[in-house]
Amino acid sequence: MKAPFSPYLLQIKPGLQKLVRLLRASFDYVSILATDSNGLTVRISQHARSVGSETMTTERGIVVRLYRDGQYREYALNDFDPEQVQQTAEQILSELALQQQILTGCETPVYRTDILPDEPMTLFVEKETEQLPETADVKALVKKLGDLSDRAMSMDARMIECIASAQSTHVCKLFLTEHRDLAQSYVYSEGVVVPVIRGDDGQIQNGYEGVSDLCGPELFDRLEDRLDHAVKFTTELLQAERIVPGEYEIITSPEVSGLIAHEAFGHGVEMDMFVKNRALGKDYIGKRVGSDLVTMHEGALCAKEVASYAFDDEGTLAGDVIEIDRGILKTGVCDALSALRLGIAPTGNGKRQNFEHKAYTRMTNTIFDSGTDTLEEMIASVRHGYLLEGMESGMEDPKHWGIQCIIKMGREIVDGKLTGKIVAPIIMTGYVPDLLGGICMRSSDRLTFGNGGCGKGYKEWVKVSDGGPYLKTKARLG
Repeated sequence: MKAPFSPYLLQIKPGLQKLVRLLRASFDYVSILATDSNGLTVRISQHARSVGSETMTTERGIVVRLYRDGQYREYALNDFDPEQVQQTAEQILSELALQQQILTGCETPVYRTDILPDEPMTLFVEKETEQLPETADVKALVKKLGDLSDRAMSMDARMIECIASAQSTHVCKLFLTEHRDLAQSYVYSEGVVVPVIRGDDGQIQNGYEGVSDLCGPELFDRLEDRLDHAVKFTTELLQAERIVPGEYEIITSPEVSGLIAHEAFGHGVEMDMFVKNRALGKDYIGKRVGSDLVTMHEGALCAKEVASYAFDDEGTLAGDVIEIDRGILKTGVCDALSALRLGIAPTGNGKRQNFEHKAYTRMTNTIFDSGTDTLEEMIASVRHGYLLEGMESGMEDPKHWGIQCIIKMGREIVDGKLTGKIVAPIIMTGYVPDLLGGICMRSSDRLTFGNGGCGKGYKEWVKVSDGGPYLKTKARLG
């Protein structure tokens, strides 16, 4: 079935269109983003059970963007009465006038920007889904996750806990200007199982396996197939040794490849950082940043995942941007206002944490292209190195292209064979062009991962996904 568009947004739409017309009498450009997103979250452990309706992106609210005399201003509402449109318009004008008085009195510098284009456009998208979070059988889902947690406890006598969680969000967004009428409705879901085991020496380790997709709660049936691997992975971590720090040949699993994609050329080519001169990538457009085997896509259309959508929070249609083409940095991704300041076209990457937050350039799906090698061929080519599996976290420095990735496990390879030795945890560090420049093999398969989210700095959390194939390169491990 199609994910039905919000009846609430349809009800208030005529009033919002009237609000646009009223505000246009005082401003040269007016846009409204109205959001109504419902969610379901269930978390089961051996010690607690919780059911809720809030996820990272559940919200109901409206943000108005207005332009006049080179300046953009925004006003957010968490309630809108379509019978009181005139009063709402007057309230917005009054409070924006007060804002202007404060700015003038404080002598705050103003960065003037051109007006956004407003070509006529109409779009109505309802994505396919089998189920909706708001009508899902919660009791059955609680039982399903509880059974998973119980089954994990029976798989190893040393198991002390297994958390199983699932969340699903039905996103509905309406974007209106004088000439644009865009609406979209879609459902994304994600789930994880996290076994926790205490070894005979008292050491505690946890593994995890996740599922994510642009679909409804039907996704959670796939968690059953992931539990065995999650438990095996966790038990293997109990055998892990400390790695001897040094530079090694490495093969990254698709999950780790996605982490590198996100951290290496994710934030570093968010082009609002170009406007602020906070990213080294600005000086490398058209230059080599990786080997010929490095091609990287970014965009809501380059994969079907949790970060896929029809248009962004500024009314720009979603895209599929080739950021790196055979090692050459071609472009970054950009929100609409930063694009105006840079004199380029926006890429559909203007995203808000919610209606109360401003739009920033943000990643969606960030993915390495596949190649023609097999994992077996890649392992056979390694003299001494590691197959890296499992993602913990990562960070980068866009101004200097440093990268740090924390990885769950490394499987030792000596003379083209896995030795059975496991090292953990692993911190991978390096200079991004060196890491990407060393990529010499890539597998033909490719996976994407969309569990969790991404902040800009320490805040502004949004959904993202990343992925790629197995990659062979060199890196410093410690």
